[in-house]
Amino acid sequence: MPTPVKMPQLGETVFEGTVARWLKQPGEPVQRQEPLLDITTDKIDAEVPAPAAGILLKILAAEGTTVQVGSVIAYIGDKDEEINEAVEGPAETLAVIPGATEVSAKETDRPALASRRTREAASDAKPEGRDFVSPVVARISAEHNIDLNEVRGSGRQGRVTKKDLLAFIETREQQLPAAPSSTLPPVGVAPGEDELLQPLSNMRRAIAEHMSRSVRTSPHVISIFEADMTAVVRHRAAHKEAFAQKGVNLSFTPYFVASVAAALRENPTVNSRWTDAGLALSQRIHVGIAAAVADGLVVPVIRDADEMNLQGLARTVNDLAGRARSGELAPDEVSGGTFTITNHGTSGSLLGTPIINQPQAAILGVGKISKRAVVNSGSSTGGAPADPLLPSADDTISIRPMCYLSLAFDHRILDGFGADSFLADVVRRLENWGA
Repeated sequence: MPTPVKMPQLGETVFEGTVARWLKQPGEPVQRQEPLLDITTDKIDAEVPAPAAGILLKILAAEGTTVQVGSVIAYIGDKDEEINEAVEGPAETLAVIPGATEVSAKETDRPALASRRTREAASDAKPEGRDFVSPVVARISAEHNIDLNEVRGSGRQGRVTKKDLLAFIETREQQLPAAPSSTLPPVGVAPGEDELLQPLSNMRRAIAEHMSRSVRTSPHVISIFEADMTAVVRHRAAHKEAFAQKGVNLSFTPYFVASVAAALRENPTVNSRWTDAGLALSQRIHVGIAAAVADGLVVPVIRDADEMNLQGLARTVNDLAGRARSGELAPDEVSGGTFTITNHGTSGSLLGTPIINQPQAAILGVGKISKRAVVNSGSSTGGAPADPLLPSADDTISIRPMCYLSLAFDHRILDGFGADSFLADVVRRLENWGA
């Protein structure tokens, strides 16, 4: 009997995947665990191995097709062996995403987990058709305040897919009053004769959609503080070698994560997300760390960051960053964050205005740590107390490692006072590290 190839479960929060590229074609021999196809999800790309040896008899899900986890996408068996699709059923198509042909990361399939999730998907108690709403559809509809009863579903039994919802949003936006004319060239026009068209990768398309949706969803406000990093720099210099002997590279990032996690405990509203019913305050602190990769950006998440010491955070940061660059992160490791830090200073940037990672309340941008001249206000030596902003004979100038911290926050959730209180808390912890 032919062996069915099913869309694997690549994480507890992943319910569908897109066939990016078939590495084998019907009629070609395959070996067990040999790479068979590349798939992509809304979180990460992955390589799927063949579940059995034999001949690839038939492909049910073409490249660019999105199907549910557990759906049969192909069959492997002996040559001329008959396929009984009634036993397993073909792949349930959810949407077709154009350009889904590029893959940047690899992740090993986990058959045991896929088998268990497949059995769960087959349960009669699981809602179907319009009663079933995938997490990504639920999230987008909530962020855009859309009643799914108004959206025509193209999925099985009328199910509303991500493609249906995005098309509905695009149509609704086109019906809004036109914006004033601009001298800029229209968006989406074909490239000119002196331009080259660079195809968009799946990751770049996902980043574009996520960032555009964030700006449309949240009224962004930016607050900027400056932190004196002297205490942190001294602590790192004193302990860097000891950490290295344990195989841990002590960068500055763990210090920011530790300070943010502690400040989130004291400012729980910053660790929340907006809902129409009220603010959903997360009881756990999961800090995402933006990491640059070849095709764009991923945000691996440090779970329960407030429960780790500096060494644990440093080890976790090293592990996640390394596997992000090599494309070895699992989908669950880039989801579920409650707050995000983007350290743009590693590339030399002094100041940035990051975009909120939806549906979080805020994101912290960390600028380059650089030496600057700082005025230290002294106390007046006689007479009436002078205004601290006025020059004084007791003032001194010193050279200190300084860093700009920029907090982009959702004005629906936070006002200036609450955001500044949180950022001041982070700065205070950095400036008094080890005290």
